[in-house]
Amino acid sequence: MDEVVALVDSEGRVVGSAARSVVRRDNLLHSSTAVLVRDPVDRIYVHRRSDTKDWAPGQWDVAAGGVIAAGEAPDDAARRELAEELGITGVALRALGRHLYEDDTTRVVEYAYETVWDGPIRHQPEEIAEGRWITLVELADLLTDRSIAFVPDSRQLLARYGVGSSPA
Repeated sequence: MDEVVALVDSEGRVVGSAARSVVRRDNLLHSSTAVLVRDPVDRIYVHRRSDTKDWAPGQWDVAAGGVIAAGEAPDDAARRELAEELGITGVALRALGRHLYEDDTTRVVEYAYETVWDGPIRHQPEEIAEGRWITLVELADLLTDRSIAFVPDSRQLLARYGVGSSPA
Protein backbone atom coordinates (compact mmCIF):
# COMPACT_ATOMS: atom_id res chain seq x y z
CA MET A 1 0.00 0.00 0.00
CA ASP A 2 1.31 3.45 -0.96
CA GLU A 3 1.26 5.65 2.15
CA VAL A 4 -0.32 9.11 1.77
CA VAL A 5 2.16 11.77 2.89
CA ALA A 6 1.51 15.36 3.97
CA LEU A 7 2.95 17.95 1.57
CA VAL A 8 4.12 21.16 3.22
CA ASP A 9 5.55 24.59 2.47
CA SER A 10 9.00 25.61 3.71
CA GLU A 11 7.52 26.60 7.10
CA GLY A 12 5.96 23.17 7.61
CA ARG A 13 2.37 24.23 6.91
CA VAL A 14 0.36 21.46 5.25
CA VAL A 15 -0.56 22.38 1.67
CA GLY A 16 -1.74 19.02 0.35
CA SER A 17 -0.94 15.34 0.20
CA ALA A 18 0.44 12.77 -2.21
CA ALA A 19 1.32 9.10 -2.35
CA ARG A 20 4.76 8.35 -0.94
CA SER A 21 5.91 7.00 -4.30
CA VAL A 22 4.98 10.33 -5.95
CA VAL A 23 6.73 12.31 -3.19
CA ARG A 24 9.92 10.29 -3.79
CA ARG A 25 9.65 10.31 -7.60
CA ASP A 26 9.00 14.06 -7.89
CA ASN A 27 11.08 15.13 -4.85
CA LEU A 28 8.10 16.97 -3.34
CA LEU A 29 8.50 19.00 -0.16
CA HIS A 30 7.04 16.96 2.69
CA SER A 31 7.48 16.65 6.44
CA SER A 32 9.11 14.03 8.60
CA THR A 33 10.28 13.35 12.12
CA ALA A 34 13.70 12.54 13.55
CA VAL A 35 14.12 11.27 17.12
CA LEU A 36 17.58 11.11 18.68
CA VAL A 37 17.78 8.45 21.40
CA ARG A 38 20.24 8.84 24.26
CA ASP A 39 20.79 6.62 27.27
CA PRO A 40 21.23 7.84 30.86
CA VAL A 41 25.04 7.99 30.46
CA ASP A 42 24.69 10.20 27.34
CA ARG A 43 25.52 7.64 24.68
CA ILE A 44 23.53 7.94 21.48
CA TYR A 45 21.91 5.09 19.55
CA VAL A 46 23.09 4.66 15.96
CA HIS A 47 21.68 2.22 13.47
CA ARG A 48 22.20 1.14 9.89
CA ARG A 49 19.13 1.44 7.71
CA SER A 50 18.00 -1.65 5.84
CA ASP A 51 19.12 -2.04 2.24
CA THR A 52 15.47 -1.94 1.10
CA LYS A 53 14.69 1.59 2.34
CA ASP A 54 13.41 3.93 -0.39
CA TRP A 55 15.81 6.71 0.68
CA ALA A 56 19.39 6.36 1.99
CA PRO A 57 19.35 2.54 2.02
CA GLY A 58 22.12 0.88 4.01
CA GLN A 59 23.34 4.16 5.49
CA TRP A 60 24.06 4.81 9.17
CA ASP A 61 21.67 7.06 11.07
CA VAL A 62 21.09 8.49 14.54
CA ALA A 63 17.42 9.25 14.16
CA ALA A 64 14.39 7.05 14.34
CA GLY A 65 11.80 8.70 12.20
CA GLY A 66 10.08 8.98 8.91
CA VAL A 67 7.50 10.79 6.85
CA ILE A 68 4.47 12.35 8.46
CA ALA A 69 1.27 10.88 7.09
CA ALA A 70 -1.52 13.11 5.83
CA GLY A 71 -3.56 14.23 8.85
CA GLU A 72 -0.92 13.15 11.38
CA ALA A 73 0.58 15.56 13.95
CA PRO A 74 4.40 15.66 14.16
CA ASP A 75 4.45 14.54 17.83
CA ASP A 76 2.24 11.56 17.01
CA ALA A 77 4.36 10.65 13.98
CA ALA A 78 7.54 10.82 16.10
CA ARG A 79 6.06 8.46 18.72
CA ARG A 80 4.79 6.08 16.00
CA GLU A 81 8.13 5.93 14.21
CA LEU A 82 10.08 5.46 17.46
CA ALA A 83 7.83 2.52 18.39
CA GLU A 84 7.93 0.99 14.91
CA GLU A 85 11.66 1.27 14.28
CA LEU A 86 13.19 0.76 17.73
CA GLY A 87 10.35 -0.66 19.84
CA ILE A 88 10.52 2.32 22.22
CA THR A 89 7.24 3.45 23.78
CA GLY A 90 6.06 5.48 26.74
CA VAL A 91 8.90 8.02 26.73
CA ALA A 92 8.84 11.78 26.93
CA LEU A 93 9.94 13.53 23.77
CA ARG A 94 11.77 16.84 23.96
CA ALA A 95 11.26 18.95 20.85
CA LEU A 96 14.55 20.25 19.41
CA GLY A 97 13.00 22.29 16.62
CA ARG A 98 12.12 22.20 12.97
CA HIS A 99 14.50 22.57 10.05
CA LEU A 100 14.52 22.31 6.28
CA TYR A 101 16.69 19.74 4.53
CA GLU A 102 17.02 19.68 0.74
CA ASP A 103 19.18 17.80 -1.73
CA ASP A 104 18.80 16.26 -5.19
CA THR A 105 16.80 13.32 -3.83
CA THR A 106 14.71 14.66 -0.96
CA ARG A 107 13.15 17.89 0.28
CA VAL A 108 11.80 17.75 3.81
CA VAL A 109 10.78 19.90 6.76
CA GLU A 110 12.01 17.80 9.64
CA TYR A 111 10.63 17.93 13.19
CA ALA A 112 13.46 16.91 15.51
CA TYR A 113 13.12 15.41 18.98
CA GLU A 114 15.28 13.81 21.62
CA THR A 115 14.49 11.21 24.26
CA VAL A 116 16.31 9.21 26.93
CA TRP A 117 15.89 5.42 26.99
CA ASP A 118 17.51 2.72 29.09
CA GLY A 119 15.45 -0.28 28.04
CA PRO A 120 15.79 -2.85 25.29
CA ILE A 121 15.91 -1.89 21.63
CA ARG A 122 13.83 -3.95 19.21
CA HIS A 123 14.60 -3.32 15.52
CA GLN A 124 11.96 -3.56 12.85
CA PRO A 125 13.86 -5.70 10.28
CA GLU A 126 12.30 -3.92 7.29
CA GLU A 127 13.67 -0.63 8.62
CA ILE A 128 16.90 -1.36 10.51
CA ALA A 129 19.69 -3.84 9.79
CA GLU A 130 21.78 -3.30 12.94
CA GLY A 131 22.45 -0.79 15.70
CA ARG A 132 24.41 0.01 18.82
CA TRP A 133 25.05 2.59 21.54
CA ILE A 134 28.09 4.83 21.03
CA THR A 135 29.64 7.74 22.91
CA LEU A 136 29.53 11.25 21.51
CA VAL A 137 33.28 11.06 20.83
CA GLU A 138 32.71 7.86 18.83
CA LEU A 139 29.86 9.58 16.98
CA ALA A 140 32.14 12.49 16.08
CA ASP A 141 34.71 10.01 14.74
CA LEU A 142 32.02 8.19 12.75
CA LEU A 143 30.84 11.46 11.20
CA THR A 144 34.34 12.49 10.13
CA ASP A 145 35.03 9.15 8.44
CA ARG A 146 33.78 9.92 4.93
CA SER A 147 34.15 6.24 3.95
CA ILE A 148 31.09 5.51 6.11
CA ALA A 149 27.77 6.30 4.45
CA PHE A 150 25.75 8.41 6.88
CA VAL A 151 22.23 9.72 6.25
CA PRO A 152 22.69 13.32 5.07
CA ASP A 153 19.69 14.88 6.80
CA SER A 154 20.86 13.42 10.10
CA ARG A 155 24.33 14.89 9.50
CA GLN A 156 22.66 18.28 9.14
CA LEU A 157 20.50 17.66 12.22
CA LEU A 158 23.53 16.79 14.35
CA ALA A 159 25.45 19.83 13.16
CA ARG A 160 22.48 22.10 13.77
CA TYR A 161 22.01 20.96 17.37
CA GLY A 162 25.69 20.39 18.19
CA VAL A 163 25.27 16.68 18.86
CA GLY A 164 28.29 14.52 18.24
CA SER A 165 30.84 17.30 18.45
CA SER A 166 34.02 16.27 20.15
CA PRO A 167 34.49 17.88 23.55
CA ALA A 168 37.10 20.65 23.59
